[in-house]
Amino acid sequence: MTELKRTPLFALHQKLGARMVPFAGFEMPVQYRGVIDEHLAVRERAGLFDVSHMGQIHFAGAEACTALEWLVTCPIDSLKVGQVRYGLLCNTDGGCVDDVTVHRLSECEYFLCVNASNIEKDLAWITANAPRSANLTIDDRSAKTGLIALQGPAAQSILAPLASIDLASIKRFYFATGKIGGIEALLARTGYTGSPGYEIYVAADDAARLFELLLDAGQSAGIEPAGLGARDTLRLEAALPLYGHELDDTTSPLEAGLDRFVKLEQGQFLGADAIVHKRNAGLSRKLVGFELLERGIARAEYPITHQGKTVGVVTSGTHSPSLGKAIGLAYVPPALSPLGSEFEVWVRNRGLRAQVVATPFVSGTSAKTAANPSGKAVGKP
Repeated sequence: MTELKRTPLFALHQKLGARMVPFAGFEMPVQYRGVIDEHLAVRERAGLFDVSHMGQIHFAGAEACTALEWLVTCPIDSLKVGQVRYGLLCNTDGGCVDDVTVHRLSECEYFLCVNASNIEKDLAWITANAPRSANLTIDDRSAKTGLIALQGPAAQSILAPLASIDLASIKRFYFATGKIGGIEALLARTGYTGSPGYEIYVAADDAARLFELLLDAGQSAGIEPAGLGARDTLRLEAALPLYGHELDDTTSPLEAGLDRFVKLEQGQFLGADAIVHKRNAGLSRKLVGFELLERGIARAEYPITHQGKTVGVVTSGTHSPSLGKAIGLAYVPPALSPLGSEFEVWVRNRGLRAQVVATPFVSGTSAKTAANPSGKAVGKP
């Protein structure tokens, strides 16, 4: 077996009593006090996540913008310095290599935040497909970077006394640099929970100190350290796609409802021709949100039937702590995608009635949803 990697906060997680599990090649905390407690803390107060397993790939040089315009589905040239944009890396067949966030650091410098399980894959794909130029350097800084997510309605009030940055001036999907408790940081108003909050990039050696500092600062607000379990239930309530579930190398961004992050009318990118071809031919499936109408929990890979035929599959499912009901995301034929459509999800050899519902499942989340492109922004792991 390949030895699991550890983030800079591993010893702190043990000290806090976290239950550790393998995830994306890392040994990560799945929970501390419990998934439901941690989930509700993020919805009602604040939760603190270690997401240092995520990758950061930097682009610099006069050709950085040109390279990223070719590699990423979202517009790059129109990004302002200090702005973040969600996009995808696609293969020549129009499938998703990964979903990423692009941060513009300066006129000629950017970085991508990529999924932990895809760091090596993305780097190889980028290296193979980026234009060759002396005016472009690509640098994987994942191991040098710590990333902490402070999420929840109390996030800003917890952070403000510690920050040299004017938090009120940072709009959604923008970032600023400064100090937090004396630690140099890049503070992005982004997240993967559907609750307001920040993702904070620091040097790896500073990550554990910052995590403890924020826990101490948030005690009176009821902050909780939160693990992967709550992270998953939160992102599912917000209907945010998870790579390996809603997205993979065979899935078109259009099937996943991510049309608005694909610049089909604004310029060429790798995979564009295949995506246009699939769009013109008509999509064979669409991602929808659903809730079970009978008692049970839908899980990933459970089959979906309609009128006695298998027609789709669940990609993610859970019991929503906020709603007290079973919810999920699934790929189904376009004819079953309108709100109110019904089908059966097979749970332990029983076909349970399910109905397509609007997403995000939890109202008031700030997430752009995979199943409902009318949302305003996408979070990222």
